[in-house]
Amino acid sequence: MTYNNNETAMVEHKPFILPEMASGEFSDDDLQDDLDGVQLSFTRVKIPAGGAVFFEIPGDNPDDPEPTKEIEGVILYSHLNYAYWPDGSEYDDNVPPLCTSFDGKVGCGEPGGACDICMYNKYGTATDGKGNPAKGKACKNMRNLYILRSGEIMPIMLSLSPTSLKPYNDFARACFLSKNRPTYTGLVKITLRKVEGANAYSVAVFKKVRNFEGEELAQVTAYAKTFRAQIKAFLQTRTTEAMNANDVDPIVGDGSYSYSEDGGHFVISSNDSINGDTDDIPL
Repeated sequence: MTYNNNETAMVEHKPFILPEMASGEFSDDDLQDDLDGVQLSFTRVKIPAGGAVFFEIPGDNPDDPEPTKEIEGVILYSHLNYAYWPDGSEYDDNVPPLCTSFDGKVGCGEPGGACDICMYNKYGTATDGKGNPAKGKACKNMRNLYILRSGEIMPIMLSLSPTSLKPYNDFARACFLSKNRPTYTGLVKITLRKVEGANAYSVAVFKKVRNFEGEELAQVTAYAKTFRAQIKAFLQTRTTEAMNANDVDPIVGDGSYSYSEDGGHFVISSNDSINGDTDDIPL
């Protein structure tokens, strides 16, 4: 785990370039109305397999992605994302998951229902490449980060794998949440670290480059709040449509999450909600 929280107020920084801002005369409700029925699409970036230390950014040619050692930008928003695949198919883009949860609360598909009480969302239900029981979860717990890079029009979506959830949790808590600042209030750099072993894998490494202040902070905040309103409406629509299609009960039962690394707990009940800016992130 690596994170950096040094203040660099005396260093001259290039300004972060946002997409052209709207005039401010339109409300979030107006934008959400227009969003209804519109399918948003983001450039998706994954944590690479096999211990690679380069991200691959898809471009015009899907067969020739752009390799880069780091992603620098603003984390506008993030949310949990769970998926349960048939054994051995979780890394096959051609195999759809049997069950998907857009928010880590309600699964849509088979088995579907409340994620916090699902048998596949418990440690010890995973299997290894040979079909033997493993310590992890059969349901793959992920987190989607929407990252806007300076000068670009749309954010990219970085999908964190299960092994990168705790590093992100530690970073977000130390550099933002403990200071009562949302993640969009600072410029972040993300790199990759190779973890050696019988099956090498990559872990995301997070560093805060600097905080936004003054007018720059005000502009980034306005942009991030508008984006968050849109993406939340979009995710709610996707969840509702998937629940209706799969006849899923929307009620989430009581249950608990645990960090396998340190034994801490995070409890979610049917009356609770997760605030991505101030609450601990369940693993």
